[in-house]
Amino acid sequence: MAKVTVKDLNVKGKRVIVRVDFNVPHKNGVITDDNRIIAALPTINYLTENGAKVILLSHLGKVKTDEDKIKNDMSIVAARLAEVQSAPVKFVNATRGAELENAVAEMKEGEIVLMQNTRYEAGESKNDPELGAYWASLGDLFVEDAFGSVHRAHASTVGIPTHLPAAVGFLVEKELNVLGGALNDPQRPFVAILGGAKVSDKIGVIENLLKIADKVLIGGGMAYTFQAAEGKKIGTSLLEADKEDLARDFMAKGAGKLFLPVDTVIANDFDNPTDIKTVKAGEIPDDYMGLDIGDETIAEFKKALEGAKTVFWNGPMGVFEKPEFAKGTIEICKALAELDGATTIIGGGDSASAAKNLGYAEKFSHISTGGGASLEYMEGKELPGVAIIPEK
Repeated sequence: MAKVTVKDLNVKGKRVIVRVDFNVPHKNGVITDDNRIIAALPTINYLTENGAKVILLSHLGKVKTDEDKIKNDMSIVAARLAEVQSAPVKFVNATRGAELENAVAEMKEGEIVLMQNTRYEAGESKNDPELGAYWASLGDLFVEDAFGSVHRAHASTVGIPTHLPAAVGFLVEKELNVLGGALNDPQRPFVAILGGAKVSDKIGVIENLLKIADKVLIGGGMAYTFQAAEGKKIGTSLLEADKEDLARDFMAKGAGKLFLPVDTVIANDFDNPTDIKTVKAGEIPDDYMGLDIGDETIAEFKKALEGAKTVFWNGPMGVFEKPEFAKGTIEICKALAELDGATTIIGGGDSASAAKNLGYAEKFSHISTGGGASLEYMEGKELPGVAIIPEK
């Protein structure tokens, strides 16, 4: 069943609380990437154009100290939001109290109020019932459009819609349609590519995708735990020794569909490598570490992708931040960008950064705005911020 969407609500003249994801990277008070602000505009613009009074809530960074509060002040987001759309934006430097309540009471149709960082409130991440009820009292309707936060049961994602008629915004609707399509009814062949450092970060995803996908390609640091589980030599490569039994179990369950690297780029030191070479997988000398997939693996993975109709990718193939070990990630990114007739999905995180940095973002069917949320969704987990929204 589909969720109630913002288009199903009568928003004219109503105070509509929208949970957005404005958790943007920033340095010294300057936003370095405004993609999340831009991604929220379709829902915000729809609401203002249809006469809603729009109250925006978002977190920004982690807030544990007074220094964090100063660093993660939402006023920089308000300034950028005012530049990228035409509706009036009022920033309120408060998360509760008279200043916020008065700003909301004075709103006219088509105006926007952006509240201060939700994490200034200690009860936000605890889903404090009183806080959720208070925020809900500021509005008439609630719209969930922060996919990057729907896997968290916070006051702003679950507490507010407990008290108000609720719907998903256009961004969350798209995420659910694309990821749900890949999960529940993928065009086949369906290939999943999983990288990153640890098996433990992706246990549920590997488990679920081995049931659903036609092929699962494993790269990145987690591949060395699989190789160690086969009794192979991995030198000083990243290893989760307590996950070797699990890796063996995955290899048994995934026989014929689980693809592991056949060669690896190694170095004698992580920070200051003086010797970089490629060896067969599982033949890494004791004082070397694996840091990327090799050319043979790149070729095998590209062959495995031929004819794919749905591809889900999460996690780099190596330490792509370092140019010497970026080739595997770059080549996989290129191969996916050039796949004809396929739905290509990046599950957020480092893979999304790689695609954007390499200039391939526009070539993908969908880049998820929520790394953690997209992974939990692909695990088949219920997302609290989505579950609370009623079905049509």
